[in-house]
Amino acid sequence: MSHAHRGRRWPLLLSAAVLAAIGTASIAQGLASFSDQAEAGKEAYAKHCAACHGAQLQGQIARGLKGDAFLGQWGKGSATVADLSTYIRENMPPGQGGSLPDQTYTDLVAFIMEENGAEHAGPLAPDEDLSQVTLPAPTVDAAVGGLSTRLYPLPPGPPIADPLKNYTPVTEDLLANPPADEWPAWRRSHLGRGYSPLDQIDTGNVAKLTVAWAQALPAGNTMNEPLVHNGVLYVFGYGDQVFAFDAASGRMLWRYQRKLPEGTALTSHKTIALYGDNLYTATSDNKMIALDARTGKLVWETPLTDREGLRNPGGPLAADGVIMQGMASQAPGGGIITAFDAATGKHLWTFETVAKEGQPGGDTWNGEPSADRKGGSVWTSGSYDPVNKLALWGVGNTYDTAPLRDLKPGMNNDALFTESTLAFDPHTGKLVWYYQHNRNDQYDLDWVFDRVLGTLEVGGQTQRVVVTGGKSGLFDMLDAKTGKYLKTYDMGIQDYIDRIDPVTGDKHVKPEKTPGRDKGPVFMCPHGGGGRNWSPTSWNPETKAFFVNARDVCTDLTPTSGPGLLSTGVNAVYAPPPDGDGKYGVLQAIDLQSGKLLWETRRRQTPDMGILTTGGGLLFTGWMDRQFVAYDQKTGKQLWSTGVTGVPNASAITYAIDGKQYVAMVTGVGNPLSFGIPDVIPETQLPPVTSAAVYVFALPDGE
Repeated sequence: MSHAHRGRRWPLLLSAAVLAAIGTASIAQGLASFSDQAEAGKEAYAKHCAACHGAQLQGQIARGLKGDAFLGQWGKGSATVADLSTYIRENMPPGQGGSLPDQTYTDLVAFIMEENGAEHAGPLAPDEDLSQVTLPAPTVDAAVGGLSTRLYPLPPGPPIADPLKNYTPVTEDLLANPPADEWPAWRRSHLGRGYSPLDQIDTGNVAKLTVAWAQALPAGNTMNEPLVHNGVLYVFGYGDQVFAFDAASGRMLWRYQRKLPEGTALTSHKTIALYGDNLYTATSDNKMIALDARTGKLVWETPLTDREGLRNPGGPLAADGVIMQGMASQAPGGGIITAFDAATGKHLWTFETVAKEGQPGGDTWNGEPSADRKGGSVWTSGSYDPVNKLALWGVGNTYDTAPLRDLKPGMNNDALFTESTLAFDPHTGKLVWYYQHNRNDQYDLDWVFDRVLGTLEVGGQTQRVVVTGGKSGLFDMLDAKTGKYLKTYDMGIQDYIDRIDPVTGDKHVKPEKTPGRDKGPVFMCPHGGGGRNWSPTSWNPETKAFFVNARDVCTDLTPTSGPGLLSTGVNAVYAPPPDGDGKYGVLQAIDLQSGKLLWETRRRQTPDMGILTTGGGLLFTGWMDRQFVAYDQKTGKQLWSTGVTGVPNASAITYAIDGKQYVAMVTGVGNPLSFGIPDVIPETQLPPVTSAAVYVFALPDGE
């Protein structure tokens, strides 16, 4: 490329670290010089940028990228090439930021640098620190960016709110008992209730609810429950992007976009966490990262594990200065829960959810060698009991059911710690107590979901309890301090357990319902992809009413010549329930004090998101037909609904800004609960176009 037309050339200020990286960068990219890289950037520019910015960077539909106007924004010293690089990567092409390869973005930066008369001692590397590199200053100061005020001043506009200026650290007390207008933790608080006392939107006016604002998120699986603190809404988007929005207007305040190793399988993460000055999230490349909640800048990152085959679809629990994360696995070794210091990222402890020989519970695997044991996945975040100072986590099942099915003489086949609630000291990882809800699960009916904390009258005395349920639709109530079993509620959607011990809570499985290749098809309810699945429940502490949704679908556990879903040699095929009415979606209200069903409403479509309840007497949830719906908590009557572009995922939240209440929810392409439902409900369609968004609703002004 000839450089004669580019005018004067300016040396760049380079740090020692930059100079040290230059030699290896050139070899790694296969580029002989900075000019060679700029030439590669020119080709990328012509393909991706020229249509808007002009073939000569002169500006066309979009502003120009060279000359005094451009340098007035990027070449005055207040901005660096690192800032320019970050901006381009996060925002270009428009609406598709981050979609180009890392090297392409780096080459584009080199091209823009050279077009503006800047030199560099060698090719740029994608991971090079450019924070000390600056562009030349403009020759004249007549314009900044794409705006000229030479003849006419810019009239003042309305002030732009910056809620991040008001950010205050998230404390332990805030997470245990948030102010009414906030949603700073998954399920709103450490207690896991999914309830807000806000009551501006109520049963009398909810029919007037309308969209206040909406923002597109990166297209893909999106199941994240947003958080709100100090007027800022935080949400995790597909492709490991984290966004901060003004919670009143939807204006983006910052975005973090992670650079992932090539070939990384992208995962959706159900939860993020706020603690102190930071936001915490797990990443698709199995790191735990802390971002500055005010700026989105990376504070620290640390590996979650060095083991292969582990995923983190759940999310972190932040409590008492510790960040905990559960991980899922179908590989030998099983799942883990691991913990880090919130301030530094230092690893504190790891707990193996599949007990090995020589460990507590290690003799409960029917003699299976430790190296072959599988399961115990943790794919839902935990809760924290600030009274007893215990972190409460749920554990899933094992797909490797064959070695456990038939009890060997002198052995134990309970398979700890699958299907259990685990109570930890968050600082040490000491297991204070555990309770196994379902021994030796042969059906893929996890108990890995939310743990809800509250108080009830038990035996004439007020008692602190933890409530959780499995896919079976059975909900166990335990003493939160000791894990002692108290009682069970049955939603009525299972048929494989015929009795429950009233003292221990042990669940007796009907022998004829045990599946295997040697037994022929076994019909049972519910299906492992149905029942009460990962969608969180909600508990109103004022009325003591507990709300849950489920999928009333059954299964034929059908023998297969291959390995099957379960290693007993069966696949789980969807089937309608006996005497079904064609309505497979179930929403129940339960009085946990008495154990009575308060009401039930059914819908042909199945639920695909969790439950939000409010002090206004409302319940919000969403369904596979892309309807977001509000119900009366007392009666189950539908009061309002609206259609959205994607499947409603995660759970809705509510918050208030300057006295105005909002309800927010996230859509995506659908979560795993939706994949088999079209087999049962043929008219069900997953959205044909991949999308994701956050929707925020409010009453019209003046209402």
